[in-house]
Amino acid sequence: MPPQEGPLVGKYAAKGVQIYVCTASEWGFKAPEAEFIDARGRPFAKHYAGPTWEAPDGSKIVGKILASKPAPKTDAIPWLLLSVESSGSGVLAGARFVQRINTSGGVGPTGACPTAGTERRVDYTADYIFYK
Repeated sequence: MPPQEGPLVGKYAAKGVQIYVCTASEWGFKAPEAEFIDARGRPFAKHYAGPTWEAPDGSKIVGKILASKPAPKTDAIPWLLLSVESSGSGVLAGARFVQRINTSGGVGPTGACPTAGTERRVDYTADYIFYK
């Protein structure tokens, strides 16, 4: 939970990929790429490197990890709490925290990687809660 839980912006389902890239001899995390939908199935935001979330109205937030906790599922990326800085006016303006929970998938490849620069996209889903 955020240090001072404020009002909710909302809770949204995300579906996308975690992108990993081969560097020298091992896999490293590059960026997320996901779409968020609201309870009515409408697009809410897109998620990409930064980590950044951008809404169709142009509002945008960029996060910084405050806490990470292993997911209950062994094949899932960690649950996170991030502080965020917002820009623009709109649905994401004023957001201060993002929490990633209920993750499934997204874990990076293991073992040696074939060629430097090779990318692997790993499907994942998660719920994200945005707080003001």
